[in-house]
Amino acid sequence: MELADNNNDGAGKSLGAYLAGHLRDYGLLVALIAIMLFFQVVTGGTLLKPVNITNLFLQNSYIIIMALGMLIVIVAGHIDLSVGSVMGFVGALAAVMMVNWGWPVWLTIPACLVAGIVIGAWHGYWVAYWKIPAFIVTLAGMLVFRGLSLWLLEGQSVGPFERSFQSLSTGFIPDILGINRPNGTALIAGALAVILIVWMGLNQRARNRKYGMDDEPTMFFVVRNVVVCGALFYVMYKLSGFRGLPNVLVSMVVLTVVYAFITENTTLGRRIYALGGNEKAAKLSGIKTEKLTFLAFVNMGMLAALAGLIFAARLNTATPKAGFAVELDVIAAVFIGGASMSGGSGKIIGAVVGAFIMGVLNNGMSIMGIGIDYQQVIKGLVLLAAVFFDVYQKNKG
Repeated sequence: MELADNNNDGAGKSLGAYLAGHLRDYGLLVALIAIMLFFQVVTGGTLLKPVNITNLFLQNSYIIIMALGMLIVIVAGHIDLSVGSVMGFVGALAAVMMVNWGWPVWLTIPACLVAGIVIGAWHGYWVAYWKIPAFIVTLAGMLVFRGLSLWLLEGQSVGPFERSFQSLSTGFIPDILGINRPNGTALIAGALAVILIVWMGLNQRARNRKYGMDDEPTMFFVVRNVVVCGALFYVMYKLSGFRGLPNVLVSMVVLTVVYAFITENTTLGRRIYALGGNEKAAKLSGIKTEKLTFLAFVNMGMLAALAGLIFAARLNTATPKAGFAVELDVIAAVFIGGASMSGGSGKIIGAVVGAFIMGVLNNGMSIMGIGIDYQQVIKGLVLLAAVFFDVYQKNKG
């Protein structure tokens, strides 16, 4: 009897130790679900109506896309304050190309992505090879590209755009089954996503056991997958009752999967984390730190350009104020998602969840009629709480 008690104590301690070590990951998921349930109740069910779920994806798509790149920049030990201005500039460039110059959509989109890459390379060059702090370089970039947007648009809005360009943001995947309501494509995608998540989780557990690595306790694994898969299929079911899968949702999912794979399963990803953890040690170990820093900003520029195209497509016009202060929401999403201020830690999924937390807060408070002044206060307090939690955990450890 005494032996059994000792074993139970050990199991309890191991579960407690695992939960303590992964508190941020589980806390993020619980926080997102709790916030959604809260707004679902106080808005009388409006939050999770199909049309509002679709709006959530459309409204936050460009934030999530840029958060993927911002996470890599922050993990590498830097920051990019220019992303909002770059987003606005690329949207303005696309508008001028299509409306004023008569460029076709198929040529405008790659040209604007190349422009974003060039802008990212410009920032990365000064940060990586001249060692100018990223804060200064990208602050300068924020001012430069804000001014260039005003110059390019001559202080006026430019639009509208062709329907093919608008479909970047507001288009929907056709129903392959021809049912339309409920949308068969959305239901099939939801079922396949659930199967894929469970299969990948089981595969990861098998690999961990094979190599003797610490694994997630079975109870946590089951509960987490039931919650995640249940929520995912519920959202897909809701979308199937409206217009199905938005194009932008597919883009976000593909990008999230690609960047999660790169950061967690490739040598390049491990080197980026090593760079942010200790740049000198990384360089001494043979990692080309300058090249990695340069590529991190190039990638950020490309994603900011993509976000600019999607934002312009959603509004069906380019405005001089597009992207104003968006960088603050992007940076906040990454920090709320668990990235460390000092670099070297953070996950792609965390950044996406952090962006959704910000998006649900914005959407829910808007539905409730809360003024923008109070919304900014609440978002600022949420960011402060997230950063405080990160510092507290490090000091405790």
